[in-house]
Amino acid sequence: MTSFSLQDLADLVDARAAASAETSYTAKLLSGGPAKPAKKLGEEAVEAAIAAVQGDRAGLVGEAADVLYHLVVLLKAGGVPLHEVMAELERRTAQSGIAEKASRRHT
Repeated sequence: MTSFSLQDLADLVDARAAASAETSYTAKLLSGGPAKPAKKLGEEAVEAAIAAVQGDRAGLVGEAADVLYHLVVLLKAGGVPLHEVMAELERRTAQSGIAEKASRRHT
């Protein structure tokens, strides 16, 4: 088990966001506003889903890492700190998933 956490990833994204877009992929993604990291997140999510359906365990591990990275970059682009997402997950897990989903407003 690794000690690397999502918060470690968020901290790394914060540090790399401050670098030049010429030297940092993170900074380059962020320089385009939220659209660029959103597009990459979508692409990586599809690739993760394909790897899962194909039973490609190693591919799924790699693509899942890409999904998490691009999600954290998108959160940064949207001005949403990771702790807010984690607090929402904690709130949602206080009840069963079925009950939680039923409690959300649907439009």
